[in-house]
Amino acid sequence: MSEATTSVPDAPIPAASVPAHRDGNVLRWVAAYTTSMVGDMVFYLALSWAAVQNGTPAQAGLVTAVSAVPRALLMLGGGVVADRLGPRRVVIGSDAVRCGAVLAVAALLFTTDPGLWLLALLALVFGTVDAVFMPAVGALPARITGRDQLARVQGMRGLAVRFASVVGAPLGGLGVAVGGAAAAFAFAGLLIAVSVPLLVSVRMRTLPADDASAAGGTTAWRDLMGGLRYVRRHRVLGPLMVAIALGDLGFVGPLNVGLTLLADERGWGASGMGWVLAGFGTGAAVAALLLTVRGRLPRAGCVAAGAIIPGAGAIAALAQAPGLPAAVGTALLIGLLTGLSGAMCGALLQTQSDPAYLGRVTAVGGIVSLGIAPLSMPLSAAAIGVWGTGPVFAVSGVVCGLGGIVALCAPGVRRAELPK
Repeated sequence: MSEATTSVPDAPIPAASVPAHRDGNVLRWVAAYTTSMVGDMVFYLALSWAAVQNGTPAQAGLVTAVSAVPRALLMLGGGVVADRLGPRRVVIGSDAVRCGAVLAVAALLFTTDPGLWLLALLALVFGTVDAVFMPAVGALPARITGRDQLARVQGMRGLAVRFASVVGAPLGGLGVAVGGAAAAFAFAGLLIAVSVPLLVSVRMRTLPADDASAAGGTTAWRDLMGGLRYVRRHRVLGPLMVAIALGDLGFVGPLNVGLTLLADERGWGASGMGWVLAGFGTGAAVAALLLTVRGRLPRAGCVAAGAIIPGAGAIAALAQAPGLPAAVGTALLIGLLTGLSGAMCGALLQTQSDPAYLGRVTAVGGIVSLGIAPLSMPLSAAAIGVWGTGPVFAVSGVVCGLGGIVALCAPGVRRAELPK
């Protein structure tokens, strides 16, 4: 059943809305999303620390990787759940389950030492819940503000992610230093708990009748297949997913394992790698802030594709940087361009999708990013071992640039505009 047919007593939000950064309804959602993301960062740091303390490095690696399996396998089904039940109730329920699970493990760790099995179970639960949480989060913006504000909301969401990545790790480390993994888990659970009442207070927008009925009267399997067909046949979403897949394949490897190997090769050390990552994060944050303030950029499809191509060139150039300052500046440019293209792609997914399919559309995008792109990390590491960083970064840049070319060659993407 679609959320528009439930008994939630929320007034419709007009199509021409208050600017999102001044809209209390949107700000409550952003606050809920931010606290939940910070809680996630604290949780994963606590999980890694507890796993290292209770097992070998290999066992700790397996525990931290457990959550990725159900997330990747179940996310398409999670998109169906979000569209059938409504993203609001799915997000609230997901956060409640995650909060309860983390606090329960924190209580057990305070009183006993249950070992790695409990941590692996917690990671499995977290990954399973994430499989429905992430598509639901992607489907919510269209229901909390007008279409003309969705690009601005994507910018605000990007700022929230950057804030969580900067603040979450130090808070997790502080929790571990004060009271060990148990205290860090408890802190993560409390942060996630704060998001629940904020989400409850968010008003939902009523969907049009034809959209609301699209997800009803069919089986879950038909909904899943219908969502995949919808994406494949859509003149914007189909080629945009291909562009996103190619962009992530060329981006994820170099900016994760590849950067570590590059810093070691150049003698920059861990601190130098941190500066490069800081440059990337700063550029991405500037792009998110630009979209938050501006709200809309004309010729959105061309901007998204046009930002991918020079960003791909910057990825290739990173391995040729003559020194650390040049590498930091190049990373800042990569963050700015990929952050801009990512935000624009996200805004196009939001505005071009029928709201009744947004959960499934978000799930397909999540599978592309979380299921396909991580494959480039071991491939990049192995290739660097054989050919070195320069050639591998160059090939990665070419792959990423192909995403921009695909987008530019697709008339639907090239002509796509954000709502005024």
